[in-house]
Amino acid sequence: MSSTDSGRAAEARAADHLRQHGFKIVAQNWRTRLCEIDIIAQKAKVIYFVEVKYRSTGAQGSGLDYITPRKLKQMRFAAESWVHAHGWSGPYQLAAIAVDGDELSFLDSIYS
Repeated sequence: MSSTDSGRAAEARAADHLRQHGFKIVAQNWRTRLCEIDIIAQKAKVIYFVEVKYRSTGAQGSGLDYITPRKLKQMRFAAESWVHAHGWSGPYQLAAIAVDGDELSFLDSIYS
């Protein structure tokens, strides 16, 4: 399986996990020329912009360890692009899901 295929499979698992926890998936792999968002989900009246990080094992740390300040800046830019493009005026948050082998880890409220 290619790394792209592994990443897509991890995103599908993350989306299923979100659905099982009451989230509605608004979009997956939303892209512009300048940015991308893995999953856009909604729960109650909050939009979550979810970055999915896949690692086949946790040997070199969790995928969440790879959410760097630079990545947060990119995520914020992408979220603000979506908010502007869709006229969203409600609350939103950045979130991340790590798929490390068979385990899922969810980190929300990494930026509000």
